[in-house]
Amino acid sequence: MPIPPVSDHFDGRRFHNVDPDAKTRPLSDVWKWSRARRPAMWPRNIVDAVPPLPTTPSGEVISVTFIGHSTFLLRWGGVTVLTDPVFAAHAGPWGAIGPPRARGPAYSLDQLPPIDLVLQSHNHYDHLDLGAHRALGQRDAPRIVTPLGNRSYLPTRVRSRVVEHDWWGSSEPIPGVRVTVVPAQHFSARTPWDRDRALWGGFVVECGGRKVYFAGDSGYCRHFKEIGVRFPGIDVALIPIGAYDPRWFMSPVHIDPEEALQAHLDIGARHSIAMHFGTFQLTDEAIDEPGVRLATARKKAGLPDDAFRVPGPGETILIHAPGAAT
Repeated sequence: MPIPPVSDHFDGRRFHNVDPDAKTRPLSDVWKWSRARRPAMWPRNIVDAVPPLPTTPSGEVISVTFIGHSTFLLRWGGVTVLTDPVFAAHAGPWGAIGPPRARGPAYSLDQLPPIDLVLQSHNHYDHLDLGAHRALGQRDAPRIVTPLGNRSYLPTRVRSRVVEHDWWGSSEPIPGVRVTVVPAQHFSARTPWDRDRALWGGFVVECGGRKVYFAGDSGYCRHFKEIGVRFPGIDVALIPIGAYDPRWFMSPVHIDPEEALQAHLDIGARHSIAMHFGTFQLTDEAIDEPGVRLATARKKAGLPDDAFRVPGPGETILIHAPGAAT
């Protein structure tokens, strides 16, 4: 990757958040958290009853299938998209160490239809699974869009199909499909030595007159409002709701359910769907707490249930065009 110009989020060597309060946590804070942790007990090896994968819908319907954590299968306008594909048993090196899955992916890669496009938000192990990229590359050879610096983390054989963008950069990796990398408040690292050498972000995908926003991973920040202003009329937003406790440590990089609801309002999405919960125990909250808190916040705000939904494993949610019969 050519070195990008110095900007409000790149100092010539490393990327950083634009909010001065959202700085990388020092190792002393990591040690403090590890010593004080009282994580809730999570169940292990949850086996969910998963429905058969529906066929691709016709017309302007956006089909959103929750595979697990931040992995979604999106189908609309003749294109099939996979977000942050992670099918490994652990969120760590070689897919064999690190936090284990509490529940497996709702569908295996072999059960998915051919993938045209992959959105890769950043390089953390719970979002970037090298084994999944190798398998997808061999089977489907999809185009991959990612923020700056992440190409080098992907398998060598897929790099020729990778498009990297800075925040607000866009392209048409597939004719008729415009993808814009949008800002997020987070960080990157794959090893102890590569902190913030690659950029993180979300995506807005425009296809067939519809808009989908995939937030990736983020703390609450001003970017949500700006995304809503630049992309009015987003049909569906995929927003994280989990991995937020303790707040003194996690708030710069992970939103909690109440902040997720505020992000939904800031973006102005017609519908939002929750992600980043119930799969890997990355922080201290209970496995079912994010969904419960989101439901409470949604009710308090006077929003209908379908304004911001928590999907079940393998659930497919259909987002119809405004005014269309359902």
